[in-house]
Amino acid sequence: MTTHILLFKITLIAYFTATVLYLVNVVIQHDKSGKFARWALFGGIAVHFGNMALRFFEVRYTPVADLHGSLSFFALCLVVLFLLFDLRYRLPVMGAFISPLALVMMIFAGISHKPLLELNPVLDSWWFPIHITFAFLGNAAFSLAFCAGVMYLLQNWMLKSKHFSALYYRLPSLDTLDKINYSSLTVGFPLMTMGIISGAIWAESVWGTYWSWDPKETWALITWFLYAALLHGRLSIGWRGKRAAIFAIIGFCCLLFTFLGVNLLLSGQHTFEALGG
Repeated sequence: MTTHILLFKITLIAYFTATVLYLVNVVIQHDKSGKFARWALFGGIAVHFGNMALRFFEVRYTPVADLHGSLSFFALCLVVLFLLFDLRYRLPVMGAFISPLALVMMIFAGISHKPLLELNPVLDSWWFPIHITFAFLGNAAFSLAFCAGVMYLLQNWMLKSKHFSALYYRLPSLDTLDKINYSSLTVGFPLMTMGIISGAIWAESVWGTYWSWDPKETWALITWFLYAALLHGRLSIGWRGKRAAIFAIIGFCCLLFTFLGVNLLLSGQHTFEALGG
């Protein structure tokens, strides 16, 4: 077993442990399990960073060109951003939504693992790590908005139906969830914007054009407009609560299609095969 695979499996175990502990925190309302889960995530990202660094030194370029690397890096960005949000909001219940999402990404990353091919000349640019860092951090922020939206709708449904499960007593107020949704959007939107801009500059240096209407570029623009409309609605029209939560979930579904659907179902310059994964 290579060191890279070993570190990946340790990371997977850490995220699994955090998921179990966060769920215990919600189901039986055990406060200490939430603290242990947080430490499990901190340990997980430390090993995860080590895994990504080792992978980088093995191939000598940012290893996010294939499905394995992309899912792994997405999970890393998601956990890091969640822990930063958790420092402010201290909501272990949100970990019960975020850590399973990161765990699922890591599981599929493990399933899709294969030896990296030779470096595609397109990736031999400093714009590549800049572009993917902005893009994946933006995706992670929108994932937080998605989870906050799901939690909002669950809380709202339980209040209206008078069906109070164990989850209800761990969820924060609707107002707090709406604030988390908004904060996530205000972090994610500029990051996504910088990702698109850096990608356009990179594309011009490689293909001689800033925009080619490749399927990935087209869907990224559609997703950007969706989130721009949501932010405009919140800032100018006063969208809040249920409407904003639903819009955040729709935006995340569009984001997932941009990230996975386009790569796996459509052809173009941004597919994993085209990038040499």
